[in-house]
Amino acid sequence: MNVMTKAGLLPWAPERNGEAAAAPPPPRARGPGLAARFGLPARLAWRQLRAERSRLASAMAGVMFAAVLVFMQLGFRSALFDSATALLGAMRAEIFLMHPLTTASFRPEPLPRVRAHQALALPEVAQAVPVYLAQASWRNPEDGSRRAIQLIGFDVEARAMEFEGLGDIASALRRVDAVGFDMRSRPEFGDVARILAERGPFEVQVGNRMVEVVGLVSIGPSFGADGNIVTSEVNFRRMVRERLPSNTDLVAIRLRPGADVAAAKARLREIMPPDVVVLTQAELVAHERNYWETATPIGFIFSFGSAMGLIVGMVIVYQILFSDIANHLREYATLKAIGYSNGYLSRVVMAAALILAVIGFIPGALLSAWLYNVVGGATFLPLEMTAERAIMVFGLIFGMCAAAGLLAMRKLRDASPADMF
Repeated sequence: MNVMTKAGLLPWAPERNGEAAAAPPPPRARGPGLAARFGLPARLAWRQLRAERSRLASAMAGVMFAAVLVFMQLGFRSALFDSATALLGAMRAEIFLMHPLTTASFRPEPLPRVRAHQALALPEVAQAVPVYLAQASWRNPEDGSRRAIQLIGFDVEARAMEFEGLGDIASALRRVDAVGFDMRSRPEFGDVARILAERGPFEVQVGNRMVEVVGLVSIGPSFGADGNIVTSEVNFRRMVRERLPSNTDLVAIRLRPGADVAAAKARLREIMPPDVVVLTQAELVAHERNYWETATPIGFIFSFGSAMGLIVGMVIVYQILFSDIANHLREYATLKAIGYSNGYLSRVVMAAALILAVIGFIPGALLSAWLYNVVGGATFLPLEMTAERAIMVFGLIFGMCAAAGLLAMRKLRDASPADMF
């Protein structure tokens, strides 16, 4: 039997048996978008900050002060490490031999020079170049004053060093008592570049010996040495007679092309006696950096200065945000009364903290970049603004402002509609 009706409905259709069709489920209500959750609180926060320009200027100055202080402390700290490791970074060798008691390059312990000849026993070792380091007395050729300078001696033909300008004077450094002067040394050593340009090679007293300045190299001063001069291994022995010829300070080992650095280091460690430490160049630089960071108070002072700058900035931002909340407590209570949650008001405060971080960081970063150039030109230290440092400082400044905002949000608990009306 055909059970279809004229209307084409089945017997169990709701329209036939009198049952109402099920209504479709209502659409799910969507929560507020990102613009409502963060854009509107940020807009309100900016209007509140802009309403009192003097207070906004004070907050910007506080954040900028913190940013400049942190930038300068981190810049000095980085310049300390970069200058202290510039000499080691200029050495073109894969492995180094050093005395275990050597704490820093400017105060090395003597290492038996025979260790360089022992390293040549390995087939993968192409060269083992002794490097000599000493502090000597330099007499200023202009006014006759004396000042300590770092003397670096090595085989100039071995290419274990790659200072700027070294290749131009390498042949001249083989002459008796010939030295190359670091053009980036402090000006207290005299205007050697000008004298060299006017007279050509000239004599100057180093220690108790007259030597000839034949050219310029570029190394840079450090916290351990205000200036540098380079010379050959033989000339170093002539100028520093108290050093035993059988000792050196460092041995730079150059491997043959394609040699495995880790395997060569392990084999050197096996054949060397306990009076030698075998290091790669990265490990040698890390050893020097660790000395300045942990064995001297300088690294701690710079870190402590950065922390103090953040604390001072956080206190300033906290005072600004706290007073802003206190002055607008009735307005916050009104927002609560019409349905705004504590979470929304908290986002307003945090948005204000973020705005202060941004508008205070930008002028602080620009001022710090200018100060880097000024201080770097006066101290000859490698101070430069880097993207990594800028990102790190902004993160610290934002964290500082966020912490101040979290502390200031406690005042929002007092914004009770029942107390205000």
